[in-house]
Amino acid sequence: MLQDKVAVIYGGAGSLGAGVAKAYVEAGARVFLAGRTEATLKKVASAVGAEYDVLDARDEEAVEAHAASVVERAGRFDISFNLVPRGDLQGIPLTDMSVEDYTRPVVRGIACQFITARAAARRMTAQGSGVILALDSASGNGSPMMGGTASADGATDALIRQFAQELGPTGVRVCGIWTAGVTDSLTPEKLSAAGAPAMDEAAVQGIRGHLDSLRMTKRSPRIADIAALATFLASDGGVSITGTWVNATAGMFPS
Repeated sequence: MLQDKVAVIYGGAGSLGAGVAKAYVEAGARVFLAGRTEATLKKVASAVGAEYDVLDARDEEAVEAHAASVVERAGRFDISFNLVPRGDLQGIPLTDMSVEDYTRPVVRGIACQFITARAAARRMTAQGSGVILALDSASGNGSPMMGGTASADGATDALIRQFAQELGPTGVRVCGIWTAGVTDSLTPEKLSAAGAPAMDEAAVQGIRGHLDSLRMTKRSPRIADIAALATFLASDGGVSITGTWVNATAGMFPS
């Protein structure tokens, strides 16, 4: 599906990034993982057959230089997927949340999405084709106790639609994926970073079960599901899909 395509996955060393990278490589793409931690990047790249570059995706100059280097090394830039964490803090009422904790995912998230999408767009418009992808929880539709996540998601939703409108005439597609949580990507460490109390695997399993119960299908999306969807969206099969968010929440947020 992606034979001879060149993809960059920002934040590619996480579990979801690794899953998408594996699917892209299996579909025939040349994949570059970008992130800040070389040890994890190297491990994932080795496991899935990708290449990697150490990069802070919030650094404008570094991202521009990296995008140029991808084109120099691979000859083109076909797919951009930003999966960089934003520092979201959840589970706290807005009335009890600090301004810093609330705005952090909004400011970090929208700046990072803009920087990577802009860099990709500049190369893709020059070649007359390309796909820019993003992912969020769909909390922009409204969800309590999600802190700044809802506003960050809403801003990302709007940014993707605007890029799609501006880039469409050049042959570049831009779209996103709503997940409302990918349960097999959840770990005690990730949940703790998002504000949850310390918990063991049994407690994490309880959260996974609760998320399952909120879906129409009673089954949350898995990493493999999202990787398969991201592969389709990046392929020629998704040629008519742009300017929208694909709802992969299994009905948690009907649209």
